[in-house]
Amino acid sequence: MAYLDTNPNIIQWASEEVIVPYKSPLDGKWHRYFPDFIVRMRDKDGNVVVKMIEIKPRAQAVPPTPKSHGSKPTKKYLREVATFGINSAKWHAAKEYCADRNWEFVVLTEKELGI
Repeated sequence: MAYLDTNPNIIQWASEEVIVPYKSPLDGKWHRYFPDFIVRMRDKDGNVVVKMIEIKPRAQAVPPTPKSHGSKPTKKYLREVATFGINSAKWHAAKEYCADRNWEFVVLTEKELGI
């Protein structure tokens, strides 16, 4: 957040201020997703853009690798599948929400953040 406060290209930012409805693939019900950040900023050409940003561990941002114990999938793998499924549903809804507003949706992991 210090980066957002000190970057001269950042005009305004907020944390978990927007609610994006999404349908969970696990229970088929509507839920509320609160993306980590909404950032209004100037791009390299000086244009004002708005980005909705989610920060997640890389392991939760990519499909899990199948794991099994004998013929049954492990509980850890099933949890990873559920987490990725929910995240995918949230991010699909966020992309649509952003497209309607001409915003950009971005998922950042430790890889993109350089940590």
